[in-house]
Amino acid sequence: MYHSDAIQKRYKGFCATKVLWHHSFKGLNQLHVMHSSNTSFSRALLQKRRLGQLAEQFAFHQLEQLENCRILAENVQIQKGKQTIGELDALIELNRKPIHLEGVYKFYVYDKTKGTSEIEHWIGPNRKDSLIEKITKLKNKQLPLLHSSECMATLKELNLNRNSIQQEVLFKAQLFIPYQKTVNFNELNQDCVCGFYINKSQLNDFNTCKFYIPEKLDWFLKVNDCVDWLNFETFKSQADVFLQASQSPLIWIKKHDESFIKCFLVWW
Repeated sequence: MYHSDAIQKRYKGFCATKVLWHHSFKGLNQLHVMHSSNTSFSRALLQKRRLGQLAEQFAFHQLEQLENCRILAENVQIQKGKQTIGELDALIELNRKPIHLEGVYKFYVYDKTKGTSEIEHWIGPNRKDSLIEKITKLKNKQLPLLHSSECMATLKELNLNRNSIQQEVLFKAQLFIPYQKTVNFNELNQDCVCGFYINKSQLNDFNTCKFYIPEKLDWFLKVNDCVDWLNFETFKSQADVFLQASQSPLIWIKKHDESFIKCFLVWW
């Protein structure tokens, strides 16, 4: 079983991450889950998971801690003949009401040159995905799967009437704004802002600081001092490996006043 103290820290970071909006946004209803800081993660993990997969397990565990919540099925694959046409993240019962839940955990940076609206400006740090693309996929592909004819057999096995099933999302995110820029946005939860992002030309502003490049599963965490910090030159050498591969690493920065910064170093 894959378990460690690191998993507990990541779970705590997941639970502390804010939902990207409250109530409803673009027709997507947000599920609100209360979190107890005393809860530890106890699900069995038989192998190391990717960040998205681990976030999914964290979400399921968080739901299981609620007295009024029951997971009816998770990772429900919907088949058309021998072909898998999609997957429902989870079917749950909350306060005796059935819910089809889709879970999302994302990292977005704000780039005003991308798109023409506030929602289009939020993109992945590697510019390979965006918030608008994810919302479109949820609305046009993932949520409609419940109402497909191929899903009927699965619902019948669970004794569920799809007309009584609510559809909600648990959409958590960490947002990063441009370095030394003020960004005003109203549609999303401003509490999701965790830091800023910089490019290579801006690195010299931090040449007296210390650095750390966490592994991707530790992107859940808040910056802490229990790491082996790098000096500026060593960090630049390690960061260049990511940048040359067109990858934007998440980095931690420790300033002289012992304050911390969480940011992305983007390759573009």
